[in-house]
Amino acid sequence: MSTTENKGFHGLLCEDHPYIFVDGCMQAWPDADLSQAHRHGVTAYSVTAWMPHASLAEALEGIMYWHLALRHCPELGIARQVEDVRTAKKEGKATLLLAAQCGDFVGRKIHRIEAFYHLGLRMMIFAYNAQNQLAGGCLDVTSSGLSRLGRLALAECNRVGMVLDCSHLSRHASLEIIDRSLTPVVFSHSGAKAIVDNPRNIDDEQIRACANRDGVVGLVSWGPLCLKAEQAGWPGLDDFIDQIDHVVQLTGSSRHVGVGTDMSLGTYPDHEMEPWGDAGYPSASARYDAVVTSDIRSPRRSLREFHDYAQVINLVAKLKKRGYDPEDIAGILGENFLRVFEQVWK
Repeated sequence: MSTTENKGFHGLLCEDHPYIFVDGCMQAWPDADLSQAHRHGVTAYSVTAWMPHASLAEALEGIMYWHLALRHCPELGIARQVEDVRTAKKEGKATLLLAAQCGDFVGRKIHRIEAFYHLGLRMMIFAYNAQNQLAGGCLDVTSSGLSRLGRLALAECNRVGMVLDCSHLSRHASLEIIDRSLTPVVFSHSGAKAIVDNPRNIDDEQIRACANRDGVVGLVSWGPLCLKAEQAGWPGLDDFIDQIDHVVQLTGSSRHVGVGTDMSLGTYPDHEMEPWGDAGYPSASARYDAVVTSDIRSPRRSLREFHDYAQVINLVAKLKKRGYDPEDIAGILGENFLRVFEQVWK
């Protein structure tokens, strides 16, 4: 598969841009060339450290894999503090921010959160689409909030310095987390439901609540969450920036906007099918599969003009054209996320 056919392989920038780019959510796979990750224009990749719904053993193996892999990559480190990200930018390097997209690994043992924090985990989603022992998921039949165990997990995340990520959660759970958390929270990779009515996107109340607590909405450039109802073709950067404009206008500032690409380094694998089916969970990509592409490894699963990390320069150019100044752009690309991380990480 050539690089033009596989969204997991990206161009190299001959000269880096001046901004710290924090990608709120992405994945990396075994054939990724991590030795070149610092040349794609990204300073911090919030990498999904293991697959959702992992057991404790699978999560532990997943997070230790990154420690092993980075032994061989002097240009790529693990971000434990904000200063690690800033130093990487100054030195022409990049970092991985280890993130969990599901809290199943916690089981009923809240102390595992602190243990994984010490192993480098810095951001955590409690539930991935479906309700679990901690919280409700956005694709489940009920919009349940936090369980009693989930409330304990939230308090433990606040205590140890774990960033709470509300993407993939039910509306009720996300609003409860925002209200109960002592620190700002993020949506690492969600879209604006007012622009694209998709079950994975978030409504204006969720966006306002996050912003009112000084959090950040990482708007996602994954194609299915940017395809508007009237569109029947490949969405582009302008469609994505329409969502940025919406959040800025809704909250009165660019301070609460980030970017979560949901891109990949390396070849995105086929997902294993559950032997008893998917329990009828709605698909966030069904319409996109039908009118654009169902090929999960196609560049068309991301956006026209932004399906390659090195095309972040296109995003910068489009933001300037929309009237955003350098300070706004710096915030949207990374400084807003770093502000939250600075407040939360210990």
